[in-house]
Amino acid sequence: MGRHPTQLKTADPNKSTTALRALRVVEVLAEARAPLSASEVASIIETERSTAYRMLMTLMEAGYVVRDPRTRGYRLGYKILKLSRGLLSDDERTELIQECLREVSSRTGEAVHYSVLDRDCAILVQRTKGTQLVAIDFHIGDRAALHCTSIGKLLLAYEDAPMIEAAIRQGLPKQARNTITTPQRFRAELLKVRAQGYAYDDFEFADDMRCVAVPVFEASAKRPLGGISLSGPSSRFTLPKLRDLRDCAMEAVNALSLRLRGQG
Repeated sequence: MGRHPTQLKTADPNKSTTALRALRVVEVLAEARAPLSASEVASIIETERSTAYRMLMTLMEAGYVVRDPRTRGYRLGYKILKLSRGLLSDDERTELIQECLREVSSRTGEAVHYSVLDRDCAILVQRTKGTQLVAIDFHIGDRAALHCTSIGKLLLAYEDAPMIEAAIRQGLPKQARNTITTPQRFRAELLKVRAQGYAYDDFEFADDMRCVAVPVFEASAKRPLGGISLSGPSSRFTLPKLRDLRDCAMEAVNALSLRLRGQG
């Protein structure tokens, strides 16, 4: 995956470099596994410590960052959750999607995830756990690369050519043994995904994992609202198993799309 949009430098007078940098600080703290010092934040966003410190103090004043009393490092505050309340609210559409996830999970025993396209990645917004003891599970807010995951390829495949080319320019870094790293092969893969209506990840993101993703459409939209995906260890996710999971997921999302069409 390439640089995050908030890392891109801009000379556009209508955009605030300061605001972009402050948002980058929020992203850095969100991705950190432990509180960070001002110096660590400065190093990551490539700026002076004094600049990073002012950003942190401003975000603390606004309530979005707190200082850990034990380590004296900085981390996100719970106020940040208010920003996602509208996106993750329990409206009727959200509940219909959740019912679909639960149905697929009940039939397969696997964890099921629902993700949407968010600029240069797919972001997980709903999930349900499975019953398998050995499972690969992700969390709300996790971001998936577009070029090497089933859900990323699926959502990108329905975008227009400029969007696809922009994703290719971000780079196609090798993540696992079968990652597609050449633009020509990647374009062909997206054409195939769009034609067949589903996507596989066959050792493209990790050498011991396979995934399948199918799109969720609403009303007469040409682009999917999002997509659901299932991921698991290759010991259980054999190719025949992957096809069975695909069929189950496609049956469920077809029914879901009909219900969403009634809401659209």
